[in-house]
Amino acid sequence: MHPRHRLFDVLQNPIRFSIAAALDKAEKLSFREVRDAIEVTDSALSKQVALLEQAGYLKVQKGFVGKMPRTTLALSAEGRTAWKAHLAALRDIAGD
Repeated sequence: MHPRHRLFDVLQNPIRFSIAAALDKAEKLSFREVRDAIEVTDSALSKQVALLEQAGYLKVQKGFVGKMPRTTLALSAEGRTAWKAHLAALRDIAGD
């Protein structure tokens, strides 16, 4: 079976792929940190975060720091597993 069959459809979108990559390197990041790291607009990030959360790959925490709203993002256990498997499939395709 070709490794492409092991790719996760949800992670093939470049923005969702970038979100997972950023969150793989950190336990959790603020919405703003992810937005700035992957260089997208708030609305583009929000849409992709919702899709990742719906797929069960992302945990989203909303709260306040003082009176300022704060959204924190983190890969779920399922998301981290999918991310690792997706990267392994890409490496297999590339022959690494």
